[in-house]
Amino acid sequence: MDLFTGSDRAQGYVKTLTAFMDECVYPAESVYAEQMRAAGDPHHHPQILEDLKAQARERGLWNLFHPHPEWGPGLTNLEYAPLAEIMGRSPALAPEACNCAAPDTGNMEVLTLFGTEEHKQRWLEPLLAGTIRSAFAMTEPAVASSDATNIEMSMRRDGDEYVLNGRKWFASNAMHQNCRVLIVMGKTDPAAAPHRQQSMMVVPIDAPGVTVVRNLPVFGYNDREGHAEITFDNVRVPLHDVLAGEGEGFAISQARLGPGRIHHCMRAIGMAERALELLCRRAESRTTFGAKLSDRANIQDWIAEARIEIEQTRLLTLKAAWMMDTVGNKQARVEIAAIKVAAPNMALKIVDRAIQVYGAAGVTEDFPLASFWAHLRTLRLADGPDEVHKRSIARAELGRYRQRGVAGA
Repeated sequence: MDLFTGSDRAQGYVKTLTAFMDECVYPAESVYAEQMRAAGDPHHHPQILEDLKAQARERGLWNLFHPHPEWGPGLTNLEYAPLAEIMGRSPALAPEACNCAAPDTGNMEVLTLFGTEEHKQRWLEPLLAGTIRSAFAMTEPAVASSDATNIEMSMRRDGDEYVLNGRKWFASNAMHQNCRVLIVMGKTDPAAAPHRQQSMMVVPIDAPGVTVVRNLPVFGYNDREGHAEITFDNVRVPLHDVLAGEGEGFAISQARLGPGRIHHCMRAIGMAERALELLCRRAESRTTFGAKLSDRANIQDWIAEARIEIEQTRLLTLKAAWMMDTVGNKQARVEIAAIKVAAPNMALKIVDRAIQVYGAAGVTEDFPLASFWAHLRTLRLADGPDEVHKRSIARAELGRYRQRGVAGA
């Protein structure tokens, strides 16, 4: 498959998805906003989303992310990349409309790879059908969770069950009205090797002892899916709800976060593209001191730099996707880390400049730029902060020289 033109199959999906965005998603944005305002509940699930989901299924735009043909179209990462970018142009609507929203995508892949038949029947199938949502509970407020070995939640074995005690936060999606299940990471054996101490378990969100304490606003936004603080007080989990066995939590997290990171970056490019489009339209329509904003040299510089930076980031993202398909996620880890740093920072810069061109309007909810900025700034922390990814890249780079024994040279 060509990096630049894509497969015939991928081009077909791009055409169909683009038409869906133009005909259904963009016109639905104002309807969505009105239904949310009328409900008066930041976590309301508006009817327009169910309408969009039905339209997406009719057009064959369902579970596009899933690599297994029995669950979706079976696209490669490289084929999915432009589709995620297109959905990223309307992040509040398009990913969920196509059943491609985080963290469900990662959770579905985890359940596909590591779940039992019971897990697949009880949780995976309704997730694939879009009738329920899920959350991923790893981050904790009391430790630096960017190092997953710091996780403190206790998962103590008691006969044929584990007893969970601890506190999680930023469990994205846990406030969604359709959230029914959590995938929870905790510590089952503090005495084991650092990367064998953790396990992951499937926990219904209504299990006794699970309490959703509060939603955590992000830059003042109460995102519809929410970012929840959750406490676990003697929550009992059967042995068969441990994913892949005790001590496999860290390995599962690495398998889960690689694809999740690249999906985030693809959507970030879509946000950058839409921000650049909005910037250009505004610059063409506004006049100051007798000239259009688009005639100003500094605005033209911003536009040119944005185009260059989007294309650079897209190419790096496509390379990472191609490597994931051809040599695997582990061999592509440096490229995945690089795009996780590059894409949010690039998109933030373009969104910030678009806000500047819009003036006061740019920081209101009349336009999507402010919410884009909040989402992208958060993305510099989600799935690992910039600094952790830079550390991984630097260690890999230095390793090339240390292995050759040429450090002194």
